Amino acid sequence: MPTYAYACTACDHRFDAVQSFSDDALTVCPECGGALRKQYGSVGVTFNGSGFYRTDSRSNSGAKAQSSTSSKTDSSTGANPAPAKSSASS
Repeated sequence: MPTYAYACTACDHRFDAVQSFSDDALTVCPECGGALRKQYGSVGVTFNGSGFYRTDSRSNSGAKAQSSTSSKTDSSTGANPAPAKSSASS
């Protein structure tokens, strides 16, 4: 179960509470009876290592092989590839 940090807006009392995801947020300070607010910090989960990013599943040789097969002509129909567009602006 996650731990949430709370702070009182009246007396600045700070504490942590272990609550289920489905539990309602606490609203009353146990010290003075004032209003509580949740404290938000940095995320406690980081994804390190391979396999978490889009580029991790691609190898350099696989990308080169795909680009070389797409530039070959289709010998069965005799069609030639479209001429390359120039990158110079007019």
